[in-house]
Amino acid sequence: MILSHRLLAEALGTAFLLIAVVGSGIMAANLSDGNVALALLANAIATGVALYVLITIFGPISGAHFNPAVTMVFALKREIPLPHAAAYILVQITAGILGVWLAHVMFELPILQASTTTRTGLSQWVAEVVATFGLVITILAGIRHAPSQVAALVAAYITGAYWFTASTSFANPAVTIARAFSDTFAGIAPVDVLPFIAAQIVGALLALGATRILYAEER
Repeated sequence: MILSHRLLAEALGTAFLLIAVVGSGIMAANLSDGNVALALLANAIATGVALYVLITIFGPISGAHFNPAVTMVFALKREIPLPHAAAYILVQITAGILGVWLAHVMFELPILQASTTTRTGLSQWVAEVVATFGLVITILAGIRHAPSQVAALVAAYITGAYWFTASTSFANPAVTIARAFSDTFAGIAPVDVLPFIAAQIVGALLALGATRILYAEER
């Protein structure tokens, strides 16, 4: 597949992922009448459903990474050249921010925002390590054992991880950066972004190491 086509798929997929995350968060907050649990449930379901669709339609083109941590893992596995991985990551971050801005436009909010939602502390960072570890191992094991079900596996995992992680499972540096540009239900304060990304990278590397141990005999 031509690189430009793959980058376009990554751009569209990441943008729509952020539209789903932020847009459903705004809608959920507007309609839940202050019930945070109900808002989170709506946000999780919308994100999971959108992920299933996006991975299904864009996976055959670009691999449907939509996530710099995932791209990093495939680069370390030498399944994507480093220059292509760098292009993927740049596109993912840029498209994620554009997706947030489009969500703001749809809901008649100021386009340019900075989140004021504090998400910091050991519990949040550990949650992001766990969330990203689970996501990456789901992808790698899914590709190996059930490649036709990867979209469903990732969608199901993220929907569940919204609820069983203290951080609500960002598990994605591009998503984390983009959500810093939205002072809405899904936002994260800019000062909290770098620790989240560091935790996500740790989780992704641990997942890569775990799969290498699990499948050492097969290699």
